[in-house]
Amino acid sequence: MIACPFCGSTNLEGADICDDCQHSLTDLSIPQPSSPVEKGLLKDRIDVLAPKSPLTVPLDMPVGEVLQKMVEKNIGCVIIVEGRELLGIFSERDALMRLNAEVADFLELPIQTVMTPNPVTLESKDKIAFALHKMHVGGYRHVPILTDGDLVGVISVRDILNYLTQRIDISA
Repeated sequence: MIACPFCGSTNLEGADICDDCQHSLTDLSIPQPSSPVEKGLLKDRIDVLAPKSPLTVPLDMPVGEVLQKMVEKNIGCVIIVEGRELLGIFSERDALMRLNAEVADFLELPIQTVMTPNPVTLESKDKIAFALHKMHVGGYRHVPILTDGDLVGVISVRDILNYLTQRIDISA
């Protein structure tokens, strides 16, 4: 049961309006952040994570070259583009799940044959909590970041973990 802040009458948990005075109760069911970390996740936007500039490759680049670039740059994903259009993403997870032990069979094929097409993207103005939710639900470790529809970066789970680590009071 929840008490109406306007008239004091009790209402069922989750009610949208008070049965007695008809005032809205929807704000009462929204959980409030209980720590500075939770407040930051709900307030801060993705751009505070400083999304890294993405390594972009064309559709026809051979898988072997893409893998070599990923190793050289020590990065977990590449973005596949044609001009300014984002067409796909290829990550270390794709390499493990799609190529696996048969990697030699794919080395000369174009990256478009093994990329994830039309990846989920986020806008740099989206909240970090939204990004975390999308990544969790979709099982993504890397997400391309757009600003007004243009590719500006990539964030990873590691970026969010670094953000959280900086804000957690370790002395508690």
